[in-house]
Parts: sequence; C-alpha cells; structure tokens
Amino acid sequence: MSRRYLFFAVFSSGMTTLAVELTASRLLGNVFGTSNLVWASIIGLILIYLTVGYFIGGRWADRSPNERTFYTIMLWGAFTSGLVPLVSRPVLRFAAAAFDDLEMGILFGSFLAVVILFVVPITLLGAISPFAIRLAITQTDQAGVISGRVYAISTLGSFIGTFLPVLILIPMVGTTNTFIIFSTYLTIVALVGLARSVGWRQALVWIWMPLLLLLLAYMWSGTAFKSTPGQIYETESGYNYIEVLEAEDGTINLRLNDGQGVHSRYHPERLAFDGPWMQFLAGPFFNAPVFSIEQVESIAIVGLAAGTTARQATEVFGPIPIDGFEIDPVIIEVGREYFGMTMSNLNAIAQDGRWGLAHSQRRYSLIAIDAYRPPYIPWHLTTKEFFEITREHLTEHGVVAINVGRAPRDRSLIDALVTTLQTVFPSVHVMDIPWTFNTMVYASMQPTSFENLQVNNNALINNPDSHPLLLQAIERVILYQQPVPEGTLVFTDDHAPVEWIVNNMVLRFILAGEYEDLQ
Repeated sequence: MSRRYLFFAVFSSGMTTLAVELTASRLLGNVFGTSNLVWASIIGLILIYLTVGYFIGGRWADRSPNERTFYTIMLWGAFTSGLVPLVSRPVLRFAAAAFDDLEMGILFGSFLAVVILFVVPITLLGAISPFAIRLAITQTDQAGVISGRVYAISTLGSFIGTFLPVLILIPMVGTTNTFIIFSTYLTIVALVGLARSVGWRQALVWIWMPLLLLLLAYMWSGTAFKSTPGQIYETESGYNYIEVLEAEDGTINLRLNDGQGVHSRYHPERLAFDGPWMQFLAGPFFNAPVFSIEQVESIAIVGLAAGTTARQATEVFGPIPIDGFEIDPVIIEVGREYFGMTMSNLNAIAQDGRWGLAHSQRRYSLIAIDAYRPPYIPWHLTTKEFFEITREHLTEHGVVAINVGRAPRDRSLIDALVTTLQTVFPSVHVMDIPWTFNTMVYASMQPTSFENLQVNNNALINNPDSHPLLLQAIERVILYQQPVPEGTLVFTDDHAPVEWIVNNMVLRFILAGEYEDLQ
C-alpha cells in the first residue's frame, strides 16, 4: 500500500509540474505576450530547473532514503508553487505599466524576476521522480521495471496536467486560482503521505501550508490582475487575457494579453477611429470604375474581435451578410456586452479563421484578415495555400485585405506577404496606416490599380449618398499608398518562417532603440 501511494504521489507531482509550466505561460503571457520568444524562455528555463531537480533529487535520496524526506520535499514544492502567482503579482503589475510605456530595461528585469520565482518549486518538483525510484526499489533486479513505471506514471500525470488547466481551470477560475488549486491539491497529497509515514500528529504541523494558500487566494480574489487606468472589465478565456478599458471621452477599447495594440474600439456616437478598421472598407474600390457600393454584397472578417470593422461595414454598405470568424468565444461575448456588436446582419462564428473560411458555403466581395496579435500573425494565415482558400471564396470582383504589423524601418514581413499574395492574385496594393505600426495589403481577383481607386473615389465624392467614413478611408489609402516591394520569400504551409522574421524585426527594433521614439 505504501508503494501504491508513492506511485499516486508521483502521478500527482507530474500532473502539477506540467500544470504549473503551462499556467506559467499564461501568467507571463498576460503581460509579456505569447510570442515564441516568451515560450522558449519559459520552457527552456523550466527544463534547466527540472534538470537541477533531477540531480539534487537523486543525491538527496541516497543520503536520506525515507518517505518523510520525500513527502517533505513534495510539500515544499507544492506550497512554493502556489506562492508564485501571489508573490509575482506586484511585479507583473509593475511590468504591465512598463510595457505600456515601453520601458524596456524595467520590462526585461521584471520578466527575469518572475521566471526566477519558479526556481524553487520546479527544482523541488523535479527531485520527486528520482527520489521515488530510490524508495520504490527494494531489489536491484527490479531497478529497470521500477524506473520505467515511475517515469510512466509521472508522464501520465503530466498528460493530464497539460489539458486540465488550459481547457478547464484557467477559463473557469483564472490563472492565479489554477496555481492555487494544483498547489493545494499536491500539498494535501504530500500531507497524507507524510501522515502515513510519521503519523498524523507530526503531519498536521504542516497544515498551515494549504490553509495559508487558501487564505491568500481569498484575499486576492476579486482584485484586478492589472491596474490599467480606465479598466471596466477583465477576464481570462481559454485563449486570451481580455481587458476592456474606457477612455476619458467614453471610447471603449479592447486589449488582449500584453496589451500592445487595441483590437477593437467603440463609441456610441462615433464610427471613425484612428487605426486599421475602416481601411478594410476601401478594398473593393480598387476594381475598374465605376464600382458602386451596391456591388459589395457580402463580407467575411477573419479576426472579428469585438466587431469594430463589422459595425463600420454595416453603416457603409447597409445590412449585407457579414460572417465574422473569431476563435475566442469569450471575445464575442465581450463584443456584444461592451462594443455594441449586436448587428442583425452579423454572423459571429467562434472558429479558427482558416478552418471556418475553408468550410464556408458563401463567396464574399471582401475578406478582411485582422487576426494578428501585435506584432505576430498566425503563420497559417500567411501561406500560399491559405490565400488560395481566400481566392476560392471571393466573388468575381472580390478583394482580400490584410492588416500587417511592421517596424518603422523594417518591412520584411510585408515584403514576404506581398510576394506570397502575388503568386495567387493578379494585383496587390500597399498602404501604411498613419500614426500606427500597421500596413494594409490589398489583393484582388481582377487586375486593379490605384488609378481605379482614384476614379472611384471621385465618383463617390459626387454621390450624395456616399458615407463619409468610406470617403475618409479611400482618401487615406490614396494619401498613404506605398510602392509594391520586390519579390522576396513565398510562405507555404511547409515553410512559413513568420516568427523568425518577426523576432528579428522586434529584436532589431529594441536594439536600435526605436521604441524610444514612441515615448
């Protein structure tokens, strides 16, 4: 029975270790983003901590091969895991403010400080498996069988710990409480194991650990993760940390994760906002003149967010059918609650944009792709194969428009996207969105030109029924048009190094000190 409980403790430890690792990515992603640089830092450092734990655990087991030491190590590993999100919260709030102001030195220091907080719990949890093997082996001829069984049980626990926090606990109770749940659970497992070894009287000396964790969790409950000025709502979904902010003029803004970029904007008395949303509306008017508003019959939006583009398109083109693909269903709920996303012609679909578009039965006059998370674009929405899917779902005079991030002096991502689009569409056009680090790229089913856009604009100006928002969008495209770059790299499903390009762009941006121009 002692060995069975030992294996159960190993299972619980493996589950908690992976749960802590994945929940750590959400804890840091809420402030520092979810780029592969952040992921690599978290995974790499945690692997180092586990390596140290394996080494220490093996030596510790040889020096003190008893269950009391084993469960005491597990107890402290579990307890300190629960402390991480509570101790790190002030640092993360400080880092969030630094990120808003692009204070890079503070930002990197805060990231390092939070990651270092995982040294103790992960190292202690890493010591569990080698220590368990030492305790479970009673005969040398069983060493291979016992070692394999311990690592198999630990890995099975890790499998559960991979899915439980991401799919269930984080969306239900949030990142901090997910840490607390796993930490408290493993603490109780360790206490029971300790009681079985030395008796309940000695084990209950440690009962303060889970009680303190629960008390701290209660004290933190109801407090905002970030203290951003103007915050009126925050929540966590299975995909994002979601924050709704209200500006002094009553404008509502949607921010996600690290908060770099506003994903949707709403004001009950305004339609025009600085940013990319209305620039999608100009896309169809690259077609040969005279192209009328009535020819825009349906729209798809990949990356609906809280519906700013959909609301503007409904005002300009009327109640035409709009399919909005948004992978995060919680963002759709937030859009309806805070951003007036209640248009009857909008069909908000909680699906991945590529999959949803590929399975749509409709053909669209305009496909707007706004699914990037600054400065990243999901790579599967950049490839030749994806653009072939968009082409199949465009009408004869259809246009696809893509919102792309860039650096002030680095257009490598735009160059590659334009090159890829040119393998699928006959014409591609580029404009920089003023006062932002965004560029709009248009690609059309028919051969088109900026001259067409100018002629169509003149016709719209002379039409008293033309919406001012559309006129403003087209005039901005004409004013800020950019030359189409020379061909570079074609993204394919087999080879789309989007993250590589963006990481280089971000690093050059930081090392060159260009972020100081924004302060």
